[in-house]
Amino acid sequence: MRFLSIYKGVESNRPPSQDLVERMNTLIESSMKSGELVATEGCLPSALGARVRSDGGRVTVIDGPFAESKEVVGGFAILEAKSKDDAIRMVREFLAVAGDGECEIRQIYSASDAGTCTSPTDARAQHEELTRRFSHS
Repeated sequence: MRFLSIYKGVESNRPPSQDLVERMNTLIESSMKSGELVATEGCLPSALGARVRSDGGRVTVIDGPFAESKEVVGGFAILEAKSKDDAIRMVREFLAVAGDGECEIRQIYSASDAGTCTSPTDARAQHEELTRRFSHS
């Protein structure tokens, strides 16, 4: 099963140290080779970003930096894990290298979760099953 890990940390507005880059590269390389890490990317400073919000049909855009935020998204990873506990283990290893911050882990919905719909009745039954499964998670 796949999980999305979203890393949030305090924005430093300076590049990471050479030591951190080397340790992160080592972790990424070994995790890619083992198949546990599917993809990962880091984010540029929030000053180069924007937040786009829709509320009641009204869309607002706020350009970065996001000074009012204590922590900002610093990057993401797609993890291939046997379970949520396995994904948590992987994220602990990442945080041991990255340092302070937090990761939100979310299981990714896949085509196998949806099954095969051959009729509206099948689709309705599958929707009810997914609703039941996810409401008890």
